[in-house]
Amino acid sequence: MASVVNPLNVSRFLQIYDEAAAQKGVSLSVGFDFHKYVSITRATPTKGRTYPNFRPDRSPIKPGEGYWMIGVDKNNDVALLQAARLYELSHSNFAEHLQSLKAFYADPTIHAHPEDRCICTAPSAKQMIGKVAYHGDLWVRKDYRGQGMPKIMAGISHGVSLAMWAPDFLCGLVPRWLLDKGVVAQYENRHHEPGGSILQLVEENIVDDDWLTWTTGEEVRRRVDRFDKTEPA
Repeated sequence: MASVVNPLNVSRFLQIYDEAAAQKGVSLSVGFDFHKYVSITRATPTKGRTYPNFRPDRSPIKPGEGYWMIGVDKNNDVALLQAARLYELSHSNFAEHLQSLKAFYADPTIHAHPEDRCICTAPSAKQMIGKVAYHGDLWVRKDYRGQGMPKIMAGISHGVSLAMWAPDFLCGLVPRWLLDKGVVAQYENRHHEPGGSILQLVEENIVDDDWLTWTTGEEVRRRVDRFDKTEPA
């Protein structure tokens, strides 16, 4: 992304969403140790298993190339979780990265089952090259759902990803029902297409047919630069 990221604008942007979470009784923090993240997710009731993208036993993330977010309530119980990582795709594209299974395993020849597969037919995935920030593993505790938490989490994750990486694209893979319920609209990913990831990971017991959702780094930067402090309300 050619445009310069204004750190002061990002700081103000993040502060507003952090305050919005605090008003709902949630204290947010960001971490970088994915061993710790996996230990938290495993101990969190109702949270599904974290995909191998964010598990160091299958796909180690280099320092500075990933982070996770946690929100806790007044009792210090986990209320929300999310993770993000950077894929450097200067010699590939997001569709190829998915289909090669390298998006899920550092070395598919070692970790992938012979019947593992991923098919990506979303046309825009082939255009995603360069720095691709992948956001996933989103979880919100039941009593905090329906309160706009995905919008707050999107504000934080978009701001942090922009500040850390100045990515060319920010994207996710989501089931169709999240689109139908309007959750993806809250998450501020402006574009979506079917065929993002028709996935089978045998040993993980994963079978998905997800849509690709994305926004460009330039769209996020423009949003941060013109941000109105009243936006979360």
